[in-house]
Amino acid sequence: MATRRTFIQSSAAVGTGMMLAQTRLAQAADQGAYRDKLTDSDGKYAAAPLPFPYDALEPVIDARTVELHYNFHHKPAVAAANKAEDALAKARDTSDFALVKYHERELAFQLSSHILHTVYWTSVSGKGGEPRNELAKAIDKNFGSYARFAAQLIAATIAIEASGWGIVGYLPATGKLMILQCENHQKLTAGGIEPILVLDVFEHAYYLKYQNRRPEYVNQLFNIVNWDDAAMRLNSAMLSTTTRM
Repeated sequence: MATRRTFIQSSAAVGTGMMLAQTRLAQAADQGAYRDKLTDSDGKYAAAPLPFPYDALEPVIDARTVELHYNFHHKPAVAAANKAEDALAKARDTSDFALVKYHERELAFQLSSHILHTVYWTSVSGKGGEPRNELAKAIDKNFGSYARFAAQLIAATIAIEASGWGIVGYLPATGKLMILQCENHQKLTAGGIEPILVLDVFEHAYYLKYQNRRPEYVNQLFNIVNWDDAAMRLNSAMLSTTTRM
């Protein structure tokens, strides 16, 4: 068993890491250049450490679910995305494209899983409440009110057929916020949309605690939504769009 000193040191390290990560994200957002860290120094896909301890989302999401979700669903998707890219590289080297359809589909599925999981961990690390400032204004403009926005997001997320995600995204081409359903990790999305908030409704995200009670789980998520992170992502996406114009 870990000693009390080890526990205190580990807790302090996690807290310090979270503070540093939040500082970097805020600085990046101010510059309009924030991007999720999806790769390592060698350019291979890699899952960044969780921005919180396993039990940080309790009682909404239990520690065991977070541990299993991250280690046995997010991380394997990363490995599979790398495997698909390696297979496609080999196909180019050998001019053997017999399995190109399979590997392309694997890459789309697994890499989308990696991207959405990365956004998800920051989407559910907040204190709930309601959006503020520019995000609140954008929601009012595009959905009429926060209440209407929340009702649509909850309904759309609950109604996803089988497994998938509820996505709030910003589409630079139109300057609009959108709510989309995403089946699996890559279906029913709009090309070019930048996710600012995602809600995971794969069963592995909630089944230990909620079993088949998806509506209860989705509604409970609103107690831990990180609206500040969503606002930062929206701000970054809007600034990046302005910079490109």
